[in-house]
Amino acid sequence: MASTQSWEAPVRVGPVDYDVTLLTDQDLYLFNEGTHYKLYDKLGAHLLNDPPGVFFAVWAPNAEWVSVIGSFNDWNRESHPLRPRGSSGIWEGFIPGVPKGSLYKFFIRSRFGGYVTEKADPFGFLHETPPRTASVVWDITYEWHDEEWLRQRGPRHSLKAPLSVYEVHLGSWRRKPEEGNRWLTYREIAPLLADYVREMGYTHVEFLPVMEHPFYGSWGYQTTGYFAPTSRYGTPQDFMYLIDYLHRCGIGVILDWVPSHFPNDPHGLFFFDGTHLFEHADWRKGWHPDWNSAIFNYGRHEVRSFLLSSAMFWLDKYHADGLRVDAVASMLYLDYSRKEGEWIPNEFGGRENLEAIHFLRQFNEVVFREHPDVITVAEESTAWPMVSRPTYLGGLGFLYKWDMGWMHDTLHYMSFDPIHRKYHHNELTFRMLYAFTENFVLPLSHDEVVHGKGSLLSKMPGDVWQKFANLRLLYGYMFTQPGKKLLFMGGEIGQWREWDHESSVDWHLLDFPLHRGLRRWVRDLNTTYRAYPELHELDCEDSGFRWIDCSDADSSVLCYLRQGSDPDRAMLVVCHFTPVVRENYRVGVPWGGFWKEVLNSDAELYGGSGVGNLGGLEATPVRWHGQDYSLNLTLPPLGILVFHGVRPRIV
Repeated sequence: MASTQSWEAPVRVGPVDYDVTLLTDQDLYLFNEGTHYKLYDKLGAHLLNDPPGVFFAVWAPNAEWVSVIGSFNDWNRESHPLRPRGSSGIWEGFIPGVPKGSLYKFFIRSRFGGYVTEKADPFGFLHETPPRTASVVWDITYEWHDEEWLRQRGPRHSLKAPLSVYEVHLGSWRRKPEEGNRWLTYREIAPLLADYVREMGYTHVEFLPVMEHPFYGSWGYQTTGYFAPTSRYGTPQDFMYLIDYLHRCGIGVILDWVPSHFPNDPHGLFFFDGTHLFEHADWRKGWHPDWNSAIFNYGRHEVRSFLLSSAMFWLDKYHADGLRVDAVASMLYLDYSRKEGEWIPNEFGGRENLEAIHFLRQFNEVVFREHPDVITVAEESTAWPMVSRPTYLGGLGFLYKWDMGWMHDTLHYMSFDPIHRKYHHNELTFRMLYAFTENFVLPLSHDEVVHGKGSLLSKMPGDVWQKFANLRLLYGYMFTQPGKKLLFMGGEIGQWREWDHESSVDWHLLDFPLHRGLRRWVRDLNTTYRAYPELHELDCEDSGFRWIDCSDADSSVLCYLRQGSDPDRAMLVVCHFTPVVRENYRVGVPWGGFWKEVLNSDAELYGGSGVGNLGGLEATPVRWHGQDYSLNLTLPPLGILVFHGVRPRIV
């Protein structure tokens, strides 16, 4: 059940010992230079065995007094002061006898204006379950059992490998209605999620931010604990168990990470030592109007060390397989969501945030130097060039970028009544003008099913049957387009209502055939995408895609080929976006022989009407669409057909 532990322990502690330290002069130098990537081993609260107790360290350069207050000293502000370490801005001290589970905060009195505050530990490994705000003395020891996964994950993360991501919010994937609608703990969810993801054929899960956050309704995107999984679902070891379990089941784990902004909760990073320490002092650079939150000062060396250490922490200590960086566009542009006069140009008079650009490049360089077998993904919604290109070529260095343009254009097209779709045909074809300028992930994420946008199913036009047919067509189109795949939980079963973080996915819908059929369709799409190299091997190269016909707007039909490294094998994809049956529809193919129908979204087992091509067709030597051979097809209503062809051997 949800974490209700009391961390406090009655103890007798000794006075502060200033001779015990974890910080070397090299640590201080790297920290102040902005190149310390392992600060989680040095700052915060660290349990020691010899002598027994806890070493505390916190960065507060503008403080005149810092002390540790907690359950072990009755929150006494005077009894356990820390001392500054030279000119580094770090305050440190060792307190003997403090046990694991003790609650604590840092009491800070600023040098400016007599400002006093009590702050949670920015490097804390565990915090109290919100709305309580103290940090908890904890360790992060865990016996991992995912060695085989870690040995094999490099090839699994190649651009040529299939990547199909199931996006999950831990608090609302599945709940216990019989127990007050409570959420599942990390350990409870592990076998359920692993079995489901494996059955559905996804390669990875992506968790909305698990880092500690005071407001549950922020879904984790207003982070206060950059080194702590939320205690709502258990301890750090419990979250490690979840990742470990998924790895042992052959499933990768991507974590959402938010270095773009943070909330102004009084116990958090904001105005930390009586000054704007982590954020910019000028509101035109330091405050985000969209989210009413503070923006990190990427030009401050110590802030970069803090953020880079956070990124490395989840990869080093939690064995995460990748980080998806949220709201990258808001970091890149100084005028993002701002009007004239509400932003400050850079030193060259431009709108680009040069400090953020430097930070993002440094982030990717550090990550891939230390972990060349992981994934970084940018949620970047503009046409910023070379997001997923190496930094030595002038790029930002991410491995992937979300294709927000594809998502927007495709959902807009699919929302039209089919009778009007022929007038918007270019919204489907436009993507191929830029599809290989980046390494793209095609996202149908949580952002598309919240804030009154409705569910994916509810966006589809027509009656109930047509809505499901349209949604099957949308998913088929996504899985056969170049690019990796991401689908938010609930989309695979055809959720009617938009996502509600306070309740579970509507699993009861699987009692109904159309919902069961849709889920089976998504499972078969995953299975086919992974099984056929033609559908994933050249996702990020233009040689993996070829139009057969992109101009039949009147019929609302698209035909294209997907190919892998073997030039003698190909997948033919035919998408039909109107609700009529089209017979004798001829499509060109590059060679003769039998073309096997491997997927048909209109099959009855998926909830379709059963129109198809009897499992495949023999190509005839009738030249069509510039090809030497062709197939005479029957196109199902609102359907997608996928055929596999192998070039016949000449004997």
